Amino acid sequence: MQNDETILTLMVILTAGILTALAVWRDRAPRELGKIWHFPWRPLAAVAILVILLGLAHLVTLLSGRQFTGRL
Repeated sequence: MQNDETILTLMVILTAGILTALAVWRDRAPRELGKIWHFPWRPLAAVAILVILLGLAHLVTLLSGRQFTGRL
């Protein structure tokens, strides 16, 4: 059985994926005419994608038992 940290990491990755999908969907929706300001969905999607990438790197660390160092 996986430990609690692995399950939590998977839940964060799933939540960030759902948030990314929501942000992309809302960003592609047609703008309401006459409305000047709308919520900036692209930066939210970028942050959610960054959370996914960091979560995947953390998941590799958890499952392999070795620290993910990259190309050093």
